[in-house]
Amino acid sequence: MAILKLDNVSKGFGEGTAATEVLKNINLEVEEGEFLVLLGFSGTGKTTLINLLAGLETPTTGSVTFKGEPITGPGPERGVIFQSYSLMPWLTVDGNVELAVDSVFPDLPKAEKKAKVDHYVKMVGLSHAKSRRPAELSGGMRQRVNVARALAMNPEVLLLDEPLSALDALTRGNLADEIVSIWAEEKQTCVLITNDVDEAIVMADRIIALNPDGTLGKEFKVTLDRPREQTAMNHNETFKKLRMEVTNYLMDVGIEAKAKSEGSKLLPDVTPIHGVPAAVAQATEGMIEERFLDFSQLHKVYPTPKGPLTVVEDFDLKVNKGEFISLIGHSGCGKSTVLTMAAGLNSISKGAIKLDGRHVEGADPERAVVFQSPNLFPWLTAKENVAIGVDKVYPRASLAERQDVVEYYLERVGLADSMDKSASDLSNGMKQRVGIARAFALSPKLLLLDEPFGMLDSLTRWELQEVLMEVWSRTKVTAICVTHDVDEAILLADRVVMMTNGPQATIGKITDVKLPRPRTRKALLEHPDYYTYRQEVLDFLEEYEHGAKPKPKPQPTTIAAE
Repeated sequence: MAILKLDNVSKGFGEGTAATEVLKNINLEVEEGEFLVLLGFSGTGKTTLINLLAGLETPTTGSVTFKGEPITGPGPERGVIFQSYSLMPWLTVDGNVELAVDSVFPDLPKAEKKAKVDHYVKMVGLSHAKSRRPAELSGGMRQRVNVARALAMNPEVLLLDEPLSALDALTRGNLADEIVSIWAEEKQTCVLITNDVDEAIVMADRIIALNPDGTLGKEFKVTLDRPREQTAMNHNETFKKLRMEVTNYLMDVGIEAKAKSEGSKLLPDVTPIHGVPAAVAQATEGMIEERFLDFSQLHKVYPTPKGPLTVVEDFDLKVNKGEFISLIGHSGCGKSTVLTMAAGLNSISKGAIKLDGRHVEGADPERAVVFQSPNLFPWLTAKENVAIGVDKVYPRASLAERQDVVEYYLERVGLADSMDKSASDLSNGMKQRVGIARAFALSPKLLLLDEPFGMLDSLTRWELQEVLMEVWSRTKVTAICVTHDVDEAILLADRVVMMTNGPQATIGKITDVKLPRPRTRKALLEHPDYYTYRQEVLDFLEEYEHGAKPKPKPQPTTIAAE
């Protein structure tokens, strides 16, 4: 029997010419005890749909019912867990959970209330932190309090609105496993919205895609046995097949449905000058091919009250001209530290970095950086933001030629129709496109990307990865991308460089990715070697998942004379 039902539901916001229809003609039945996942791009109405089920929104047309009765507002039988934690900062873990219990069970004896709070705090693994306040908890621990609070209300249905998206990949995976085990133990009905395909498959009985136009898309049944251990899934043919089907469907209805604005602008034949004296520029015009970028015994040491702290140690890497390197490892392993040293934004404690035969000293537009946040000037247009750097590196080009450079790269990243919009009017994904265009427009010798898609939903990330690869294939600029996403690392790279945990982080393993280019996500998922590469990286990350340290280096057997 359906516990939740949406019958021909549409939902719009605004009036007249400003009216926007977010959901259209939704017909959906959620069976009692099932784990349903709604999967889709940002802006497809996922959160609006959850809010309708929670009673926080009312439909414009159609009806939403719980056990056959109309939903007219929030109710304790429907527990909601949001992306943000919304905990009371002055209350402890116990206090936050007890607040929920008090609201639903006001007449429950004190001892029974305490037992209920203890039970659910223990269930989410926070017994050791029960007297701490939210400010003393990590993001993952705060979200666990959120889960415990919702469960303590004994809801019949758990509604989860992207509860894991603000967490790092490791915490996200662990909490996803916990939510599934709690669901199995409590025999509840769960509706989860997410934009992560792997998360959807690992957690769901049934996946329903939401189309960009606000309609329900294709339904996928998940027949994998439980429990579904994420690393084991990498060897499971059913998982691989379903992953490919879901990914292809989402890309077809989303990314490829968007009109790709190629534009007609041609790149003018102008030479950039990167703040180098003319004689030096001419002498190095040919640029070396082998060891074009050379990290030699690189160290980064920070002074602390307890003495010097070595964050990165003996980082040694030779990169050829035109090579694309992915740098991956757990949070805090020094990936971004290496990148900022290569950018000249962070001093080198010991060792050296050479680019094209010259030592890296200070920032220079010959080394372009794309950060997680694109740092645009909000009052300038997309075109003006890109032009700032272009005007500096093409001083001999005419104004028209410089404009052509700007417009060429904005067209390449799909912003031909938005280049005159101010940065403040652009979505996060569009802002990051401007950041990518700005970096390429500098014609850098080295492109450095520090988790450039980390703040975007996974489907927008896929789109921009393809944009990045397409533009990179035209320029073949030497590039390093810091990421925590295994699929992104393999998709982009010629070599995946894996870092051990910090402090004293160093290179633990390097994998050569011999997959054909040009690459697309679809083609990669179908390639017989793809999951072998994926397993290599997953195995390495799993080895270092629980704080493992690099094996000590063998000591020399002879002692040098004083």
